[in-house]
Amino acid sequence: MSDSDAPTGGPTRREILQYGGALTVGSGLAGCSDLTGRSEESAGQSDDGTYSVTMAPAGEVEFSSVPQNVMVYSLLYADMAVAYGHGDAVNSLGFDAEAGGNTLDAYYERLDGVSFDRDGLAQLNTGSGGVNIDGELFYELDSDLHLVDPCLVLSFDGWEQFDIEEIRTNIGPWFGNNYSRSHGQPPEDCRDDYQYYTLWEIAEKVATVFQARSRYEELHAIREEMVETIQADLPPETERPTVGTVIFMEETFFPSQSTTPGFSNAHVRPLGVVDAFAADDVTYETSYDYEMMLEIDPDVILHQYGIASYYDVGAIRETISEHPVGEQLSAVENDRIYPSGNPVQGPIMNLFQLEATAKQLYPDVFGEWPGYVHGEPYPEISADEQLFDRQEIAEIIAGDR
Repeated sequence: MSDSDAPTGGPTRREILQYGGALTVGSGLAGCSDLTGRSEESAGQSDDGTYSVTMAPAGEVEFSSVPQNVMVYSLLYADMAVAYGHGDAVNSLGFDAEAGGNTLDAYYERLDGVSFDRDGLAQLNTGSGGVNIDGELFYELDSDLHLVDPCLVLSFDGWEQFDIEEIRTNIGPWFGNNYSRSHGQPPEDCRDDYQYYTLWEIAEKVATVFQARSRYEELHAIREEMVETIQADLPPETERPTVGTVIFMEETFFPSQSTTPGFSNAHVRPLGVVDAFAADDVTYETSYDYEMMLEIDPDVILHQYGIASYYDVGAIRETISEHPVGEQLSAVENDRIYPSGNPVQGPIMNLFQLEATAKQLYPDVFGEWPGYVHGEPYPEISADEQLFDRQEIAEIIAGDR
């Protein structure tokens, strides 16, 4: 949807870019300022059935059983819970559960038997008057696990290290990593020992939390095979289009670089893109008017949050094309403004978003992108044009393989 159609109480663009937006979902023996230097490798299960998993900033977290009631802040972790057969354990989302659920549904629609029930999910952030979470919600939800980065919560107004420790001690552990999204800087108390992970490294650790290692390995193998196939067929760099990743609202383009580290680019970076904004010092506060965009003039514009999310890219494309400067953009003239994926993506989302981006950037190699109607599911693609097997993914998630 366009910005004017954003749901009441939805996040601002700054909140989307800084905190993971409406779609970032979420324990540990250690808090933010008590980070450990232990190995990142997950420990095996002991004789008494307990097991531990290690990920910064929480450190090593011990489990006596698979969590059954899980606070989630970001779609990243909601998608992982579904992938590992525990979507029903999720009790919350960061912002609007309906909007976040719609995004997941758009992809799951193409996977037989896969769904995410968001009815009754708590909304952790009001999305108005700044981003924050009411501490009482933690007690109301009484979660076995907070699949949330404690350093992210520590960045919210009014939160102190004492509060983080109190929740860990009185309710349940933390286990989440938010700043790997774009390798952003966490709050000062967290910086010394904070570590950054790839999407699939986080996915592996969360799989161990849910005792679903085999599902992770099978999904990861499919992803690796798809990336290998795509990269083997990429055209020479001199023949690749320049790409500009943006959010467009209020007649302004807000750019993001496409090749920087972090899981936000996990669906674009493997495709060897030529980043139109690479030469600029782009932050979440950077904005371009029409004239600046025309000066850069990327061959392709990828609009973030374009699949069943906050932006109607078809309407945005029309708005830009009706502007006297916008109509001169190469991406407008060649009809190459595309709805791109959600940067806060889990493993299932990543497979679809890789496929979509490959088709959008290199249609002559990977097949034409079939187009997308706002609010509809991810488009149907014939079996011979798919870059991964939908039924195989559905069977992995169901535990049928």
